[in-house]
Amino acid sequence: MSFPLTRLNLRMFARQIPLAFVIGAAIFSLSSVALSQRDNKSQTQSGLSNVQRMDIMHSKLEAMRRSLESAISGVTAKDTGNKTNNADDPRARLRGLSKEVGSVLSEVNDLHAKEDHSEKYDASKLDGLETSVAELNTRVEAALTQTVGARTAGDQTSSTYQPKPEKGHRRMLGLLPGKNKNDKYAELTGSVAPGRDRTLFLEATKEVRKGNHETGRLLFTTIITTYPDSPYLPMAKLAIADSFYLEGGTSSLIQAGQAYQDWLTYFPTDPLADAAMMKVAETEMRQMGLSDRDITHARKAEQRLKALLQQYPQTKLRPEVETRLREVQDNLAMHNQQIADFYFYTRYQNKKGGLKGAQDRLKEIVEKYPNFCQMDKTLFMYATTFQEEEEPDEAAKYYQQLVRDYPNSEYVDKAKEQLNIIGAAIPEPDPIKKNLPLCEKPGFMANMMQQITGSANVTTSNDGILITKHGEGTDLIDKAIQNNGQVPEGAVPVFQPTKPAYDTKPTTPANGTTPQSKTPNASPDSNTASRPRSIQSPTPKP
Repeated sequence: MSFPLTRLNLRMFARQIPLAFVIGAAIFSLSSVALSQRDNKSQTQSGLSNVQRMDIMHSKLEAMRRSLESAISGVTAKDTGNKTNNADDPRARLRGLSKEVGSVLSEVNDLHAKEDHSEKYDASKLDGLETSVAELNTRVEAALTQTVGARTAGDQTSSTYQPKPEKGHRRMLGLLPGKNKNDKYAELTGSVAPGRDRTLFLEATKEVRKGNHETGRLLFTTIITTYPDSPYLPMAKLAIADSFYLEGGTSSLIQAGQAYQDWLTYFPTDPLADAAMMKVAETEMRQMGLSDRDITHARKAEQRLKALLQQYPQTKLRPEVETRLREVQDNLAMHNQQIADFYFYTRYQNKKGGLKGAQDRLKEIVEKYPNFCQMDKTLFMYATTFQEEEEPDEAAKYYQQLVRDYPNSEYVDKAKEQLNIIGAAIPEPDPIKKNLPLCEKPGFMANMMQQITGSANVTTSNDGILITKHGEGTDLIDKAIQNNGQVPEGAVPVFQPTKPAYDTKPTTPANGTTPQSKTPNASPDSNTASRPRSIQSPTPKP
């Protein structure tokens, strides 16, 4: 892994801002790398660290526990005090499941504590726990649906369940009269009544907008498990995915992606299916790191975006999808470019081999990422590798492509020199592309902030499909409420695209065919950030 602060960058940085900030930035960057290494030290085939897997299981189990407690509080059958798991007793059945959930949750918490204290534990147990959580979730949902008949909007005094007082709304020694919000929601989630699904939908929406995502998800889940014929059910499932997406954070984004994918499984022909697929891709994009780091999320995002365009070729979201796809592919191409730089400059030029490795990486860029923002550099290096292998015809082909398609590149003059040496024709530049500038590169401060945050420079939206950050009253969920749980025909979500705070430069075209974003995630080791790209220009043999 390359160290993000080179000596040259530090000297330049120290002349612009106080030394204290330099030291703080360096410490922050090193801490981020160390934490990243620790968190990812035990990756699985799914790409998640053990900590992330435990966080997701903990979140799911807590949601199951809350749903079961609310259901138990609403069972109006007389409580016999029999704690055995009698299949005919709905309260006993729900209590039995709650006990199972608590047991698995305890195991997850124990492993999490060992991870937090760097203690040794058997990581293979996580596979079994994940299987248990999935199986439990299926049985809990079935039990909640099958015990609906035992929960009516009757007297709640038979319940032995007492909800935990909400923080900030505690009763003084239990003497103050009246109900707090938890009491209200205990009644809403614990009993069944006609029209209550709409009330739950309204209250859940309010809670998510307030940032009370767990409470909102509990209310939405109650609609799903208690009112299976509700017209609000499809939107409730989608709103749960939105709540995870709006909450943010690695664990929540992973669960958001899973929830959107589950919703697509149930409603593949819904008019909002294309938006849900884009959200699945965006959950990966928001977890993307710089191109010189792990690219698992970038690859997954690329796959999702390509699948979206294939399955929904007429989608109204095509411009947004294409923009995101170009940025993700720039990240992937830059990853290959940096590896090619290492093979060529560090290994091959030091007589340690590596020429074939560089050539393979450059070939992948040329074939898979034709809109790469640094394609001029890639073509020059690719042609040079053929010259080193004494294949002048192949080298000439890529030098000519560089001269023709990137007439404003700083590599053009060098490419022409090599064409003269080879004895190949020098093509005329494309007249359309001749007047177009190259894509912007991040400035010094922007590049520094990228290295510190470790986040990819990509366009995403922080808004959900139904619920946005600042669209109360005009969101799709508001329209669904007005239309008895159905989004009006032709309505589409309005995504507010966002870029990282350090991204201040406008986007400019990379070539004459498609608009291109700025060079993302340039690493100092690739010598493409905040300095001319010709510094590391290959020097071909005459």
